[in-house]
Amino acid sequence: LGVLNLLPIPVLDGGHLLFYFAELLAGRPVPEKIQALGYQVGLFLVLGIMILALYNDFSRL
Repeated sequence: LGVLNLLPIPVLDGGHLLFYFAELLAGRPVPEKIQALGYQVGLFLVLGIMILALYNDFSRL
């Protein structure tokens, strides 16, 4: 579970590390609009994976 949390998806801890690393490379913070878009995309990605996993579980019953 801890390893999955480090995936570079913005709603997870790995996403925060991704933004920190981008800030380190650029020397300035990532704009808030880009962060918000990243969080929305990450949220839909995680929800999509959860729905897909749930569908696979029910289809095997």
